[in-house]
Amino acid sequence: MPSAEIIAIGTEILLGDIVDTNSQALGKALAECGIVHKRRSTVGARLERAVATIRESLSRSDIVFTIGGLGPTVDDITRDAIATAVEEPLECDTEALAELKSYVKSRSGMWRAVYERQVLRPVNAVCIPNESGTAPGIHWQENGKHVIAMPGPRNEFLAMLEKSVRPILASLSGSVIHSRTLRILGIPESALDERFAQEMLQENPTLSPYAKVGEVHLRITAKARNVSEAESLISPLMQSIKSKLGDAVYSDNNHDLAKVIVDKLTTANSSLAIAESCTGGMLGARITSVPGASHVFLGGILSYSDSVKADMLNASSQDLNEFGAVSEQVARQLATNVRSKFGSTYGLAITGIAGPGGGSETKPVGLVYVAVATQENTTVEEHRFRGGREHIREISVQRALAVLYTEITAS
Repeated sequence: MPSAEIIAIGTEILLGDIVDTNSQALGKALAECGIVHKRRSTVGARLERAVATIRESLSRSDIVFTIGGLGPTVDDITRDAIATAVEEPLECDTEALAELKSYVKSRSGMWRAVYERQVLRPVNAVCIPNESGTAPGIHWQENGKHVIAMPGPRNEFLAMLEKSVRPILASLSGSVIHSRTLRILGIPESALDERFAQEMLQENPTLSPYAKVGEVHLRITAKARNVSEAESLISPLMQSIKSKLGDAVYSDNNHDLAKVIVDKLTTANSSLAIAESCTGGMLGARITSVPGASHVFLGGILSYSDSVKADMLNASSQDLNEFGAVSEQVARQLATNVRSKFGSTYGLAITGIAGPGGGSETKPVGLVYVAVATQENTTVEEHRFRGGREHIREISVQRALAVLYTEITAS
């Protein structure tokens, strides 16, 4: 099985100015194509460091990827580093040059001599088309070793990965590593680890748990000649787990909980309205991030102040004064009244103390109430979450969606 390493080139990554999500995406692609991903490195835009890193990676692995540094400026040193590392001179790729000149002309741009740097490549390399940008990639190979250079801009990188690089990887590997992910609510990672201890000892397929915010993922991974064969290995284990866990498994294809809820609401011809306080719009954003949410999501009220809770959602002023905005009584009213106000099938509400201030001995930071209302009844949950402000807000949204999912599934 071929092995690979990834080298991200860019001082801005080392300084923390940008997050290297390209290497993450490439790592997933390598796994899916059955190529062993051995190591990831990041180097600044310094020629001697990049050369040394490429040479070191080539000594260990069959395929070396570089990401970034393919532009026209002097700090775009990737092509020079590759040429030096493989001891070949750079030459102009005439076909790529013609395409680049045509592209610049089509944009009514003025041709600049510096642009030609982008179509230089080692003598025994070929250019990889970049249909989303101006800098082509590079594919060099010799004696079973490969160097593949890809652009840094996210849209250019992803387009090149899917259209050009995946076919290269498929040609180099005689197998695939394919995964399916089960997303699970209400069961801690430790309990799943105990329940499926024997299955986690298997070698093909493998079973691994991953703790996420408010849920656990079980990833089943198989190695086979193709995806179809891998699915045939995965399916029996996946069906066994689903039969044992029931509705706790809300997705077997790695879909987000918000998408699953939107799909269920759509199928049932149901609708949703929300009222949120401490999460400040995060719940609404999570729901509306799902394509098609407009068919089921009627709207929401961001009721941050007590006056908005009272005036727009008819929360009892007496209860607000006696029990406070963060209370079971007020959470119940928010969910019930937002459902009534919008005429929706379900009303969902969050009120809590996200911190870092605002807590007390009786109502500490992390106290959150989640409520879901239907025409028949309203359910309220009290939670005492730990962590920083953003974590409390994030897990509050996740828990609200989990409560709604349970209510929809039980209907």
